[in-house]
Amino acid sequence: MSGHIITDAGVLFRTVTKKIRIGDRWIGGGSPVLIQSMTNTKTEDVEATVVQIHALEQAGCEIIRCTVPTPEAARALKEIKQQIHIPLVADIHFDYRMAIAAIENGADKIRINPGNIGSPDKVRAVVDAAKQRGIPIRVGVNSGSLEKPLLEKYGGVTAEGLVESALDKVRLIEDMGYDQMVISIKSSNVLMCVAAHELLADALKKEKTAYPIHVGITESGTVQSGNIKSALGLGMILGQGIGDTVRVSLTGDPVEEIRSARLILRTLGLRKGGIEVVSCPTCGRTQIDLIGLAARVEKLVEDYPLDIKVAVMGCVVNGPGEAREADLGIAGGIGEGLLIKHGEIIRKIPEKELLTALKEELDHWV
Repeated sequence: MSGHIITDAGVLFRTVTKKIRIGDRWIGGGSPVLIQSMTNTKTEDVEATVVQIHALEQAGCEIIRCTVPTPEAARALKEIKQQIHIPLVADIHFDYRMAIAAIENGADKIRINPGNIGSPDKVRAVVDAAKQRGIPIRVGVNSGSLEKPLLEKYGGVTAEGLVESALDKVRLIEDMGYDQMVISIKSSNVLMCVAAHELLADALKKEKTAYPIHVGITESGTVQSGNIKSALGLGMILGQGIGDTVRVSLTGDPVEEIRSARLILRTLGLRKGGIEVVSCPTCGRTQIDLIGLAARVEKLVEDYPLDIKVAVMGCVVNGPGEAREADLGIAGGIGEGLLIKHGEIIRKIPEKELLTALKEELDHWV
């Protein structure tokens, strides 16, 4: 089953998955792709964790995940949840008791890998607790946790092995009488990750159990390298209509994950809102500090609640033409520049006043 949305680039088809509630949000069933991130504070430190979540909320984070390695972290969830405004997911590894404690303390969803939780009885205890409170379970499998039998079967980590592992876990939980699940399969190998998501989407369609899918490129790296890998991988996955929630995993400030995810979704036509800045790559005709100007424009427009495109061009020769598809634009020359609106020159401005003129024009649009 699939649906479609109209984007600037044409029609993008999306697989319609099962609709799952997480806190006060819905994923799947044609709902918008939601942006996730994960805190890097000690969850036990409620104040620091809440401060970071508030910053992520401000940036546009819609679901937040916190690690729960200790009973103290599980208890902290209750207080954290009272102070934030987005669904809270508990990340669990190895200890099934932490999953149960997180549910008891108000987690809106739990993330587990049933393969490292322990015996079926322990998994069942977690499933029963989730079922009792209607809490979804995100079944997470990644290339670093693939089971030994599957490694031997496929001769190492493969897309096929990741999908088989995930579906085995899904069937295990289904056999325990629960179907409120989200599936996540991740690899730091971009092409393997893309192939695995394609296989998973096909398998779910055939089995008619189209659970929502969380997508991401795990361990993608620093802000620079991680953004490139994530943009490529997530672009290929989301561009095929696969994915209901997304995380850009970066080694850095989690706020950067949100900015990157928003830009990826907006580029694919899956998200509206926010000002898109386009700028030319500079050339020998450039007579101004275009790199610095473009950076200042990006900073300027961050908090404007507008859904428009702003162009920053480096010369007055081609600037107006290149900025024709933008709603607003500025182009720099020797000591002066142009303010452009829908491809038409509004007026000439001294170079040092370009940013101020752009801000004044944006203020009129709000």
